[in-house]
Amino acid sequence: MQGIRAILFDLDDTLYREHDYVRSGFAAVAARLAAEPAAPPEDELYRALEREWLRSGRGRVFDVVIDRFGLRVPVPELVEVYRNHEPELSLYADADRTLTALEARGCGFGIVTDGAAGVQRRKLRALGLDRRVPCIVVSDEYGPGASKPSAVPYRAALEQLRVPAAETLYVGDNPHKDFIGARALGMATVRVRRPVGDHAQTVLDTEHEADRDIASLDELRS
Repeated sequence: MQGIRAILFDLDDTLYREHDYVRSGFAAVAARLAAEPAAPPEDELYRALEREWLRSGRGRVFDVVIDRFGLRVPVPELVEVYRNHEPELSLYADADRTLTALEARGCGFGIVTDGAAGVQRRKLRALGLDRRVPCIVVSDEYGPGASKPSAVPYRAALEQLRVPAAETLYVGDNPHKDFIGARALGMATVRVRRPVGDHAQTVLDTEHEADRDIASLDELRS
């Protein structure tokens, strides 16, 4: 990793725990459902949403819960409540320490993230990263086909930072898409393997995996 002048980070499950966003969204949906006539208490609705998610994944959580309680709320409305809520989130402690260290050293750093632009921007605000990170690229804002593993968002970040790819490190957690585009431009890549996350147990071939793995972002500071 010699000669690295800038570091780019993925957002979800790299700098904060994405499951916290899911739970925050469920709390907003539970509040909406609790306003329905004859609905059970908000905390009971929240627990039902969480249980169904942990049992079956996110795909049909809202369908299952409104059917279970006989509520007449359109699922698309609940999806909008989930996506448009203002989340309550906090950075991983090692992420906060790492960003603080980069700020102190005057290093270039930024974020490259996928997802609906409005959703990701609300996450960034909730985490205080919109005021803290000098370079933020949300791939959704660059049009169709720009999401990772496309090289488009990585290239946009390099242009903002004015640093060559060969002197830039990309850090992410999802080998399905995080490292291919970065490596294609000549960046070094690191995968942070946390014990919890949608891709915590994912193992792919060398084409998809990063150059090296770390267990904590604190390891970058060495």
